[in-house]
Amino acid sequence: MSLTVDENKALIEEVLKAYPEKTAKKRAKHLGTFEEGKPDCGVKSNIKSLPGVMTIRGCAYAGSKGVVWGPIKDMIHISHGPVGCGQYSWASRRNYYIGETGIDTFGTMQFTSDFQEKDIVFGGDKKLEKIIDEIEVLFPLNKGITIQSECPIGLIGDDIEAVSKKKAKEYVGKTIVPVRCEGFRGVSQSLGHHIANDAVRDWIFDKVDPNKNTFEATPYDVAIIGDYNIGGDAWSSRILLEEMGLRVIAQWSGDGTIAELENTPKAKLNVLHCYRSMNYISRHMEEKYGIPWVEYNFFGPSMIEKSLREIASHFDDTIKANTEVVIAKYRAMVDEVIAKYKPRLEGKKVMLFVGGLRPRHVIGAYEDLGMEVVGTGYEFGHGDDYQRTTHYVKDGTLIYDDVTGYEFEKFVEKVQPDLVGSGIKEKYIFQKMGVPFRQMHSWDYSGPYHGYDGFAIFARDMDMAINSPVWGLTKAPWKKAA
Repeated sequence: MSLTVDENKALIEEVLKAYPEKTAKKRAKHLGTFEEGKPDCGVKSNIKSLPGVMTIRGCAYAGSKGVVWGPIKDMIHISHGPVGCGQYSWASRRNYYIGETGIDTFGTMQFTSDFQEKDIVFGGDKKLEKIIDEIEVLFPLNKGITIQSECPIGLIGDDIEAVSKKKAKEYVGKTIVPVRCEGFRGVSQSLGHHIANDAVRDWIFDKVDPNKNTFEATPYDVAIIGDYNIGGDAWSSRILLEEMGLRVIAQWSGDGTIAELENTPKAKLNVLHCYRSMNYISRHMEEKYGIPWVEYNFFGPSMIEKSLREIASHFDDTIKANTEVVIAKYRAMVDEVIAKYKPRLEGKKVMLFVGGLRPRHVIGAYEDLGMEVVGTGYEFGHGDDYQRTTHYVKDGTLIYDDVTGYEFEKFVEKVQPDLVGSGIKEKYIFQKMGVPFRQMHSWDYSGPYHGYDGFAIFARDMDMAINSPVWGLTKAPWKKAA
């Protein structure tokens, strides 16, 4: 059984006792338990982490380069600054793409200005110009360049905007985008998402020449926004949309291209997967171009059906009828998956701590398998994320925002879940504790998890994690004590 509201509150109080009084008072605002009927989850969010307390967050550079811009496959993304940030972010996510690496796609390549001490002293503008010149010689088929600024760029005042404008005039027709995503900006990677969205608005949308755009629109054009094609997720989502009769004219940004970015303002509907990273540009397109957007969830059959019907509601009866055909087509397969795995997983407890939308969106997929999510939280969520989470969690669910390593371990020890779903930084800690774990940022080298086909893979992976015979050879600390 999961803990009650009062038991969760007592657990939080117990965990907070380890902190100095001032720290405990601040952290208490980020920990809570959801109570049915409340408008949000009752926790503070999007506040800077406390110095000296280990958390799981990234920075603004990570949000821009690692999430939004990095997967655009036919552009080259320069990590402008010391080599460390570029090296750390190099191929760290599984953003699948189609193309010839180094020829017309560059997603798994690293480009960095490799700042040295003299660059900090004298500035890096000239070096940046030289790098762009070298890129044009070595990789002439690239369709554009972004400059992802690291912390020192903002500190020393390099004018990446001036360099971008100068080089764009020199290489006529080439899109060069400066992105002011210095890591120290904001409290987490979340601001990097926003900055990257604004760069798309200012340097892509506002620079497109409508007279040169030969794109021919149809009444059924949609754009997939905020799907990074981890393990092929965007492809599995695209299959369903196309089976409905819709035409996907762009996907951002996994397996995406700059041409797709430019064409997106011609869409009839934007379907938004990761609300946190891409709601800004979706709202902008709604205001400027009149394009409605809808948040969708393709994790698990219950949410897939709900989302397909929601998307279809924006189109005519033909699309609505096609949608019911698609749902019926996959129902037998879904029933087989549930029949196979639900008896092995029913009643199992899950604790989640992830970024983006996963802390809420994957809950339905677990519930389709008879599992129960007893704790969840966001690395960099905002208040509107926690408001949206109320539609997914049950009364008494433990909620933890920007959870510290200490808090997470203690919560897991007390709640004793059957599975933890979090990131690579937490994976080996919990596995060494004897707790089954799935890496829910990039699907633990598996996937896709979106769509009907993805649900079959998701179910298999959760069964493989929980019911692996290896757990008979090791024990969690609390089991040893018992």
